[in-house]
Amino acid sequence: MLPQCVYGVVCVRSVFWNASRLQHSTIYRAREGERLITSKEEEEEEEEEEELHSKPPSERLTLYRASMAGDSEQRLEDHAENDHANRQPFLIGVAGGTASGKSSVCGKIMELLGQNEIDHHQRQVAILSQDSFYRVLTAEQKAKALKGQFNFDHPDAFDNELILKTLREIVEGKTVQIPVYDFVTHSRKEETVTVYPADVVLFEGILMFYSQEIRDLFQMKLFVDTDADTRLSRRVLRDISERARDLEQVLTQYITFVKPAFEEFCLPTKKYADVIIPRGADNLVAINLIVQHIQDILNGGLTKRQNGCLNGYSTPRKRQPSESSSRPH
Repeated sequence: MLPQCVYGVVCVRSVFWNASRLQHSTIYRAREGERLITSKEEEEEEEEEEELHSKPPSERLTLYRASMAGDSEQRLEDHAENDHANRQPFLIGVAGGTASGKSSVCGKIMELLGQNEIDHHQRQVAILSQDSFYRVLTAEQKAKALKGQFNFDHPDAFDNELILKTLREIVEGKTVQIPVYDFVTHSRKEETVTVYPADVVLFEGILMFYSQEIRDLFQMKLFVDTDADTRLSRRVLRDISERARDLEQVLTQYITFVKPAFEEFCLPTKKYADVIIPRGADNLVAINLIVQHIQDILNGGLTKRQNGCLNGYSTPRKRQPSESSSRPH
């Protein structure tokens, strides 16, 4: 009999030898499997090539072009995704009283830039509205709203947390989902609107400059300044035709909520505007100047012409402590 120590060594060596054989066997089978797969792929490629050569020359050319077009389309999609991911959009806030023409100004800017006819996937300019971000009302608040007794012009009526989250995602170059608000039922709809990354984003609303946290995200701030009588007449026509309200309810709501809220919350934010646009969309001189500035951004002109810029876009200048917080209108 072998001594116990020698016997132990023999057993250990036997175990290692068997393990080594098992490992080599496994590697061999794996490599054989790879060879079989590769061989099968080569056979399929040869069959496809033979089938292609058996077709008439015109049909071969058509198939080749289709293949090349598919590759080009995929490369363009990959390039677009990478381009969107690297974008740092220029945010423009547009504030002003109810029915002052904020949406019309934004629409005119889109029209003059030729962006309104472009597919929404490819647009360089996007428009968002604060009206999409009204809070979800409780049953009690909705009952008041249906009677015209809820103040939709107060800062608390808006979901500012969602606005801030959406703006930050836009700055990061992300695709965002925008709520859809039903002004007839005073509720948020189930569906959303998809907004894809863009170079310039216009965000309009009566209280876009009220929250400093939101206001500071805008690189340019516009205030649409329109006569109060004009705004009232527009609101009456809009609410009756588009939101199924009666005249008495519209006037009562305007006197009770809209006018006081404008004077308390909206008008004081006019001092934060970089550009004030009197007469709204009728002021083509002001709008053309803004459009030229946006075209400079889209063409990368600001990178060459401005100092202290970030990613080609000028950063908001911080106010010095000695400067006044207001400016003449």
